[in-house]
Amino acid sequence: MFAPDFLREMQSGEEQAVEALLNTAFGQPDEANLVRKLRKSKAMAGEMVLPSEQGIVGYLALSRMIAPKGWLCLAPVAIHPDLHGMGYGKRMVGIITEWARMTDQTLVMLGDPALYTTAGFRPAPEGLTSPYPVGHTMVAGPAKAKSLELRYPQAFD
Repeated sequence: MFAPDFLREMQSGEEQAVEALLNTAFGQPDEANLVRKLRKSKAMAGEMVLPSEQGIVGYLALSRMIAPKGWLCLAPVAIHPDLHGMGYGKRMVGIITEWARMTDQTLVMLGDPALYTTAGFRPAPEGLTSPYPVGHTMVAGPAKAKSLELRYPQAFD
């Protein structure tokens, strides 16, 4: 596998390559289905890819949370299995958490705290409620809101 280029915004026409990567990375279609639903419902705020000479080898999506207003959810994040353990995923997530810090944007993510805290996420603030395990819910950016009840886009249901 060739070394990837720079993380960049996904371009029109790359949807099938992203779907193939998600299916390969996760071994099943749930994440690809989630991405399709997020796009269709207009909940998608942005999609980034990590291209290489061999095609798309990394992907991440940001979707708009229903609550708190203005927060974004980072999911899914995928790296081609041939590149696991090489630090590409951590760098992709690190770029996004640094963007959140610099722009005062709050991101929320559900995942392994040991993995994502090394890329700029921190444990969820005290009082946060979520339909998913709070112990695996992390935030990046200011994480300030009147209510800390997480409500994800309907595509996550």
